[in-house]
Amino acid sequence: MLDGFRRLRGSRPASVDEVDDHRYDEDEGLTTRHPSEHAAGLPAVVSALRHGVREMGVRRTVKTLRMINQDTGFDCMGCAWPDPAKRHHAEFCENGAKAVAEEATLLRAGPDLFAQYSVAELAAQSDFWLGKRGRLTHPLYLAPGATHYAPISWDGAFDLIAGELQALDSPDEAAFYTSGRTSNEAAFVYQAFVRALGTNNLPDCSNMCHESSGVALEQSIGIGKGSVSLEDIEAADLLIVVGQNPGTNHPRMLSSLEAAKGRGAKVVAVNPLREAGLTRFDNPQKVRGMVGAGTKLADLHLPIRVNGDLALFSAVNARLLERDAVDHEFLSASCDGLTAVRAAHADLDEAAVLAATGLSRAAIDELTELVVASERTVICWAMGLTQHRNSVATIREVVNLLLLRGMIGKPGAGLCPVRGHSNVQGDRSMGIYEKPPAAFLDRMQAALGYDLPREHGVDVVGAIRAMRDGKVKVFLGMGGNFLSAAPDTAATAAALGSCRLTVHVATKPNRSHVTPGRAALLLPTLGRTERDVQAGGEQVVTVEDSMSAVHASRGALPPASDELLSEVAIVCRLADRVVGDRGNVRWLELAADYDRIRDLIAEAIAGFEDFNARRDAGFVLPHPPRDSRSFATPNGRAQLTVNPLEVLHVPAGRLVLQTLRSHDQYNTTIYGLNDRYRGVKAGRRVVLVNAADLAAQGLRDGDTVDLVGEPDPDGTVRRAEHFRAIAYDTPLGCAAAYYPETNTLVPLDSVALESGTPTSKSVIVRLEPAS
Repeated sequence: MLDGFRRLRGSRPASVDEVDDHRYDEDEGLTTRHPSEHAAGLPAVVSALRHGVREMGVRRTVKTLRMINQDTGFDCMGCAWPDPAKRHHAEFCENGAKAVAEEATLLRAGPDLFAQYSVAELAAQSDFWLGKRGRLTHPLYLAPGATHYAPISWDGAFDLIAGELQALDSPDEAAFYTSGRTSNEAAFVYQAFVRALGTNNLPDCSNMCHESSGVALEQSIGIGKGSVSLEDIEAADLLIVVGQNPGTNHPRMLSSLEAAKGRGAKVVAVNPLREAGLTRFDNPQKVRGMVGAGTKLADLHLPIRVNGDLALFSAVNARLLERDAVDHEFLSASCDGLTAVRAAHADLDEAAVLAATGLSRAAIDELTELVVASERTVICWAMGLTQHRNSVATIREVVNLLLLRGMIGKPGAGLCPVRGHSNVQGDRSMGIYEKPPAAFLDRMQAALGYDLPREHGVDVVGAIRAMRDGKVKVFLGMGGNFLSAAPDTAATAAALGSCRLTVHVATKPNRSHVTPGRAALLLPTLGRTERDVQAGGEQVVTVEDSMSAVHASRGALPPASDELLSEVAIVCRLADRVVGDRGNVRWLELAADYDRIRDLIAEAIAGFEDFNARRDAGFVLPHPPRDSRSFATPNGRAQLTVNPLEVLHVPAGRLVLQTLRSHDQYNTTIYGLNDRYRGVKAGRRVVLVNAADLAAQGLRDGDTVDLVGEPDPDGTVRRAEHFRAIAYDTPLGCAAAYYPETNTLVPLDSVALESGTPTSKSVIVRLEPAS
């Protein structure tokens, strides 16, 4: 990939004014074409290099891309897909390169920007425009009643936060959000500080994505993490990829699927949309991928109706039980619940299954045959499964399939929830969780040397409700874009606005920063690409990937500003100001030398013993189901579960909308206005709808429509205005549109049972012609 820089010789980074010339007014000139049937290849290389050079210039782009995901480099701040044992010299994907370019940009959002624009003027701009202002360079303060952010010293900022926190009637009147980009070391000191303050109000981005996976896996196998390694993926006979679009969201996964295909594996894509990344992969690291036909990935695509996955896996399991195609030895030795599950599946309503899935009986039978023929099966999933009312039940039914077939604790087989943010799983391992188990707190308390609160805190939705109701008065966000990631945008904005103080630790401006509380602080922090030098010398941080592997990350670029502090330094200096040294914790010593943090982690958290000694080589955390077919459930056995079929009711004239990312996007960060794989160019306000559904509502391809949600009990109606309707190959009754533009349609109180995850993948809407 790096050889492509020859084409860009003489290029230089853009200025802010030049970037503005790239048409950031959404939907001006929006065009569509037929969706792509290939992912990656030369277009991905060109796109990655253009983004890099535009933001960083040629020399900085070459230097930075060569360090991504390398042993002596930094971990990509994009997805959490693991690194192979043998690294390619270009061990990154197109969207990873975009993520790095966003962080390592030479553009700067300094005090002059905030002097030029009021908060109201900034709020009138698009998320895309805000993100393209560049790196934050100085701490900034929006005083009560002020119209503009103004510079403030770090000491002044810490004094303000400390004063507000110490003035609270209870520590539970503050909420401390965490994004998955935070390192293990920063996450550990963050939760230690918050608990020293006296609360478990630690909502995090996992609450909005894989919380349903964690709950279901804890119940079924005793640990809320996936059970496979990268080697298992590549050794599998059958890979079922459900509710996931790896071509955009986890592109390096395509290389693993290609390797599995090379060994004879079958791949099944279960997804409402036929995504390019699972159709054909043009591997940019191989000549065949650049100039040949690439690799066909999916042997079978099941275009399931939105929210039909529980019905599908229930139907497959019913067929397995009817045929007695189960692993009796494993079930007898390791599992409970077979009798109840057999009885429940014997009564499965086949007509309801077909209605819920939109699939034919023959298609479900074809999937079943592949499952029966496979000796090594892996099931991968992402938000397409986790963001529904019945998500926990659906994922338990996925676990049932693998338990029935004996596919856990077996090479080449297992469960693979594919995480998004690069360290969202590590944050949870470090204790970023509003409902920590007592045993975890006991060990943490012994290591830290001070008492920890035991009452559960609030998750993301709970935090929004608490801010709305005046129960949380201070909000601190460690990274991320809380407003644009959360559901019910209007309710979330009002909740943030009701706080006495909102604080955001960030690298770049985003929507949350221009939706402040009565007072607000922006605290600029080092990025993953930058050198972190403290009193004890140059520091290293660590992250945990989707498959429980922990490894080091080292930035090499000079900081974007001399005013930047690391996340660790920000947390520790604030903790020193607010709670002071406690027990075995000396905050400023921890900030000076991260090895001291890792020594505490080694004492506090199982699996991290000898952390510093193992840091550079990396290590894999224990996973009892994978390692020894042992299960930390109450009775020590894996649990087969009964999950009654629940079919989403959609009134006549309505559609089920799923929110999703464009290809020029990662989570809430908008890289550009194109979705190359889905054929959308120069715009984001589009809704993908089956042509027959458009016709049934008297609409045509290209019409402009408003998306209107179902009324709340109090009569509230949510509306997302002015979307281009695009006739698209999606199941009847289903639609898709990008977030965060459509997050406003997700009701705050519509969440998954048991996990509390917003139901962003099953929103009932109708289409109205735009006025």
